[in-house]
Amino acid sequence: MVMTATVATSRTARRVHATDDRATWRRVDWMVVLCGLSLLTIGSLLVWSATAANEVLTGGDRTAFVTKHVMNIAIGLALAVAIAATDHRWVRIWTPVVYLSGVAGLAMVLSPLGAVINGSRSWILIGGMSIQPAELAKLGVVAAMALFLAERAEARRARSALRSWEVVAALVLAAVPAVLIMAQPDLGTMLVLGVTVFGLLSVAGAPKTWLMGLAGGAVGLAALAIRLDVLQGYQLLRFQAFLDPSLDPQGAGYNTTQARIAIGNGGVFGQGLFDGSQTQAGFVPEQHTDFVFTVAGEELGLVGAGAIIALFLALLWRGVQIAGRSDDMFGRLAGAGVVCWLGFQAFQNIGMCLGIMPVTGVPLPLVSYGGTSMFASLMAIGLLLNIHLRTERSLGLGVVLRDRVARSRRF
Repeated sequence: MVMTATVATSRTARRVHATDDRATWRRVDWMVVLCGLSLLTIGSLLVWSATAANEVLTGGDRTAFVTKHVMNIAIGLALAVAIAATDHRWVRIWTPVVYLSGVAGLAMVLSPLGAVINGSRSWILIGGMSIQPAELAKLGVVAAMALFLAERAEARRARSALRSWEVVAALVLAAVPAVLIMAQPDLGTMLVLGVTVFGLLSVAGAPKTWLMGLAGGAVGLAALAIRLDVLQGYQLLRFQAFLDPSLDPQGAGYNTTQARIAIGNGGVFGQGLFDGSQTQAGFVPEQHTDFVFTVAGEELGLVGAGAIIALFLALLWRGVQIAGRSDDMFGRLAGAGVVCWLGFQAFQNIGMCLGIMPVTGVPLPLVSYGGTSMFASLMAIGLLLNIHLRTERSLGLGVVLRDRVARSRRF
């Protein structure tokens, strides 16, 4: 009887896997896909509007930047599909490679290959391409910490809380790229990375004393960095301008002031796409990258800007559900890390456009122009879809096997 049940179980497993392979598109989380594609579409229109009239930037070709932007999206979507379709075991196997590649890229930035753009040595220029390794390092840290913490939980069989040495080891994994990022210096990426690491440790079950200590330590280090003049002069000016934009209206406070004016011009329904007065006149610096949200505020108004925020909230809400339903610790932690990363980065970017956060130069995920940032964001979406597909397959297989075994035992 037991042998019969075992054989039936094995046959059922193979049959369910075969069925799932044919119906993969049905198991895809379409809310994640639709929210992501909507943000990509809106972002393309905003980038086009922000660059079309800027002849100095485009060289007279009104579609130059939007064409590059769409090409970046196409490459990013290919990477996302590849990650989503990859076997879960291979995702874990490739995680150390992604992490080490990110660290190596950050080290290269500090070598003669690195280039200084907007006061930060964060780029590698290869031919006509510019690569920002810090964006890819975020994905590497999320995956590496999730893998380490998941393996430790599996070794303990989740019978005890996260031990102190495990917290320290996870922090070391994050500290290596963090030190390299601060050496650039890239304060915006460091803030995003710090919040992501804190979120991962919280979900992994780190003791509250550790979490409180990390939060207090972060505040203390920030105060010490300001006191010891560790931060660059322009970074300190940005924080001062955040507190009082009128302090230097033609310098550090210029971006914040112009961003507020642009968004204020939009009203409820906006001035119309390609018709924003501040945008088309080029008053807002870096508007196709760091300040792309101001284009939405001015040209699409409260309705359009609110739609972008709503799409992010829906995407993050679904990401939380995917992480919570995952049947293994790696998927749960990786999903939570992606949500913390994309969520805080979106909040930081939108916040600095609205004047409620200091200007730190982070792009708006899935919306801003940029190759490396677009690739990293879409790869993170691909990881969420991978976790969801694996969970759906496991749940479907579990239900079928349970029913088949129950029926076989009756006989």
